[in-house]
Amino acid sequence: MVLTDRKRLAKLMLIQGVSQRELAEAAGWKSHSYLGRLLRGDVNTLEVEPAVRIAMYLGVDTDLFFMARSSTGVGQSAPRRKAAA
Repeated sequence: MVLTDRKRLAKLMLIQGVSQRELAEAAGWKSHSYLGRLLRGDVNTLEVEPAVRIAMYLGVDTDLFFMARSSTGVGQSAPRRKAAA
């Protein structure tokens, strides 16, 4: 899944008083370092299971922060070719 709104996630964590360590543990990670990288924008993808666990822990729908990633390339524009003269 792709993290679509890291600022909203960070704000909700702040409002609810949830630390990175707590949320990482809820996601099933042994360390909070990957969550820190997500929040900083160093990475933006994660597996479905941790995304669902994070949303459940915060009491929100997964659509609030995450979007399923597409491997088909839908929505990506292909380079245009020049027409033959």
